[in-house]
Amino acid sequence: MSRYTPIYESSLADRNDFWLELARDIHWYQAPTSALDDSTPPFFKWFPDGTTNACFNALDLHVNEGRGEQNAIIYDSPVTDTKQQITYHELLEQVSKVAGMLAEKGVSAGDRVIIYMPMIPQAVVSMLACARIGAVHSVVFGGFAANELAVRIDDCTPKMIIAASCGLEPGRTVEYKPLLDKAIELAQHKPDSCIVLQRPQAAATMIEGRDFDWHDTFAAAPKADCAELPANHPLYILYTSGTTGMPKGVVRDTAGGIVSLKWTMKNIYGVEPGDVYWAASDVGWVVGHSYIVYAPLFHGNTTVLYEGKPVGTPDPGAFWRVISEHNVKSLFTAPTAFRAIKKEDPTGEYVKKYDLSGLETLFLAGERCDPDTLAWAQQHLGVPVIDHWWQTETGSSICANYAGIELLPIKPGSPTKPAPGYHLKVLDNDGNECQPGEIGALVAESPLPPGSFTTLWNAPERFESAYFETFPGHYETGDAGYIDEDGYVFVMARTDDVINVAGHRLSTGAMEEALSGHPDVAECAVMGAADELKGQLPVGLLVLNANTEKSDADICTEVIKRVREEIGPVAAFKNVVVVKRLPKTRSGKILRATMRSIADGTDYKMPATIDDPAILDEVTEALASLGYPRSQ
Repeated sequence: MSRYTPIYESSLADRNDFWLELARDIHWYQAPTSALDDSTPPFFKWFPDGTTNACFNALDLHVNEGRGEQNAIIYDSPVTDTKQQITYHELLEQVSKVAGMLAEKGVSAGDRVIIYMPMIPQAVVSMLACARIGAVHSVVFGGFAANELAVRIDDCTPKMIIAASCGLEPGRTVEYKPLLDKAIELAQHKPDSCIVLQRPQAAATMIEGRDFDWHDTFAAAPKADCAELPANHPLYILYTSGTTGMPKGVVRDTAGGIVSLKWTMKNIYGVEPGDVYWAASDVGWVVGHSYIVYAPLFHGNTTVLYEGKPVGTPDPGAFWRVISEHNVKSLFTAPTAFRAIKKEDPTGEYVKKYDLSGLETLFLAGERCDPDTLAWAQQHLGVPVIDHWWQTETGSSICANYAGIELLPIKPGSPTKPAPGYHLKVLDNDGNECQPGEIGALVAESPLPPGSFTTLWNAPERFESAYFETFPGHYETGDAGYIDEDGYVFVMARTDDVINVAGHRLSTGAMEEALSGHPDVAECAVMGAADELKGQLPVGLLVLNANTEKSDADICTEVIKRVREEIGPVAAFKNVVVVKRLPKTRSGKILRATMRSIADGTDYKMPATIDDPAILDEVTEALASLGYPRSQ
């Protein structure tokens, strides 16, 4: 008898009792008497009459229960050759002081604070300090361009900005303060003050009266207690890394996030309080919010804060060193990180250099996990490799496998089955439900479960139109895929990446599976380019493994044959080119829509989150070798 099935079914059959029962596992000042207020859909409110505090649940609770001497954070920074362990008690002391520092500068509950920092402990401390007094934090990825930071300043109108003087990339220092000064100059809204942490690698020039030194201000600050906050008080605003248009400020509420995230640590990730858990991401992304900071601390875990890369800091064994050295039980990262490791170490030689016996599970999310990457990780790590699917908007898994309940059989290419509270469907363009195995739009019936976003900051109309208008009564994920006869969900592509070749709707994800299955292909991308005759034709870009001996031309010929054999002639796949690297966001998402615009010769906005803009020049040149953009 499945242990997962009755839990999932009860989450849909009786939402009120199911979520109230889970809510008993967190600290409340005033416990809720009802789970859901559905009076104004799609603006649903969970635990509407409860009061709580996220920082209390993350820190004070564990110290009060005697876990104060356990490590809360392990900071590991190969770029600065620094390692530091911070206990729950020490973290509580720091957070209380920084919360007092904010209050001394006039920040109070409901005020917004932008945090513009790299992967350092002070970033986590700042987030928790905001949560402690009820300020709403908005973390902006360190080193973000000045104009994009200015857009976020004008949208959330922060009372204060907390920044570091610089961030560190392999071989270079990125000075943040000039970017921050330029952003404030560009923005119409001006923050009252800026707190700047001076890192030794680059000193920031301070503006008198506006800028204050972190260390000086911290030393003089009193401690602040936790504020008792309504369950639906906004915990944070996180701007999505969309490639076009205005960024969307996703709002996460307080109580829903605590309840859902704490549940996932034991039930999805299979860890117990005291275990070391590592989400290899960045605090600037939703993974960092949910699984570097909040969820592990809610659950009493030790969380790893890693300032480095999967390769190059110093080699493809970087992840294995961290796992071995800190006895990591569960690793969560993006498939793109594993593809980077696999490219540099295709035979897994670096894996053999470290003792990974403490690692029990690997979780992948952020990009679709192709079966080849899944197989490589399974082969070399010898642990369950679990693909799970979620979004900035949902804050945690939409679909997952459940290491703490039961591990369902893994189907390569599928993030398995829906998480509690998600009633998923596949709909066609007319809103009709698709048959098992038929590709359509993946949607979730309203209401979404606790912990998912409650609105967009200052844009409730956009919240409704962008997510709930196309399919009334349903959340539109923006992803396309299918559900098979066993109820397994397959996320094949963003809806925009399902291409139409001579009337046939085809998944670029399925083509990428065929390409990545070639032993010499490290990673790949397929997008649909405009074609006068067929409407669209697929175009493939390949990045090859480091030790490849075959010629580019031979590999291109072979992958074309693979697509023809695995997808069929209907795919009309014949345009493919080898590139040194693929354009990605800093969180590892491949910029397929931007590449499609290049191939089509249409205008596009430089993505704010692009890792290296120079890559687009390389892609433009590669596509030109295939004759793109074509003259219509």
